[in-house]
Amino acid sequence: MSDAYASLAEVLRRLGELTGRPGRLPEVLDVTGLSYRTGIPATTVVELLGGGPGSEQCLAQRVRQRLDFIRETRRRPDGKRYSLDELARIAGTSRQWLSEWRKSGMPSLEHADRLRRFFGLSAGFFTADEPEALHEALQPVLQGLEAEADPLLRLRESGLVRLAARAPQMNPRQLATLADLAEMIISSERAKDTGRA
Repeated sequence: MSDAYASLAEVLRRLGELTGRPGRLPEVLDVTGLSYRTGIPATTVVELLGGGPGSEQCLAQRVRQRLDFIRETRRRPDGKRYSLDELARIAGTSRQWLSEWRKSGMPSLEHADRLRRFFGLSAGFFTADEPEALHEALQPVLQGLEAEADPLLRLRESGLVRLAARAPQMNPRQLATLADLAEMIISSERAKDTGRA
């Protein structure tokens, strides 16, 4: 098993634990959203979430497929599809070059990066294989579910618990700052609780 598959398998195992749906993640995760963020077809996302192998593509095929995916899923502000001319302008190149890219699957890094930035895509959007891309897209989902399962996790990770433990060694100004931060958090939680009641 490659490193990418092993990493994805570990994330899927943990998500299965947190959701109580091991092996049934497509039922509880946003498959369409994951597809949109990764450029992986939704059917392949479902297969990968179920522990399947996904599709084997060479780099050129992957790049071509993801460029076509952008054309199909990203829309102009008026709701229409981007034309090849518009995509070429965004990439900073000509339509002929973009057409060649679609045939060969080998863009220049500069042009691919311009498209990636324009559409707000992840750094490896065009080149990451399917397990890598899905692994990356699942990280915020995993972090959110872990935070729900253990509300103190974010405090521990941010160092606030360790900071509070150092309170006896703090000077008055540092203690006041820490107290203000704690009060802000408590007030925010109270406001949420009041809004729910």
